[in-house]
Amino acid sequence: MESHLNQLFDYNFYCNKELILQAKDVVDYPESCKRLFSHILNVHHLWNAAILGEASEYTQWQIHAIEDWEDIHYNNQRTTFELLRNTEDLSKRINYTTEKGNTYTTEYKDVLFHIINHSTHHRGQLLVELRKHNVEPLELDYIIYKR
Repeated sequence: MESHLNQLFDYNFYCNKELILQAKDVVDYPESCKRLFSHILNVHHLWNAAILGEASEYTQWQIHAIEDWEDIHYNNQRTTFELLRNTEDLSKRINYTTEKGNTYTTEYKDVLFHIINHSTHHRGQLLVELRKHNVEPLELDYIIYKR
């Protein structure tokens, strides 16, 4: 399971890095895309913080400057890989509280899978938004990444 998660987080890292590079090249990067990509970064950070039992630095929909994306993304990935390296039992449960104040318990591996699934979902939305703004979306399918 851990090696599959590492592969998925490698893919996640690649996709986000490509989107960051593209955003830096687009003169009028759409606000809707800034909002979506910031959300991807924020939620990854929020889950890392929940796993570590720490307070998050960001809220779910906080918007970051494109210039800050790379550092946030790198820190998210580094933290997740450290967590994977230092966790022997991926079925252990973590407790977390949502922004609405609801408390839940979920297996660590499910939280990690959620980070990937959530990122993929919102990247798809972001690519649709880019096309609406006449920016050619990147091909970020996993199978293309593996070629």
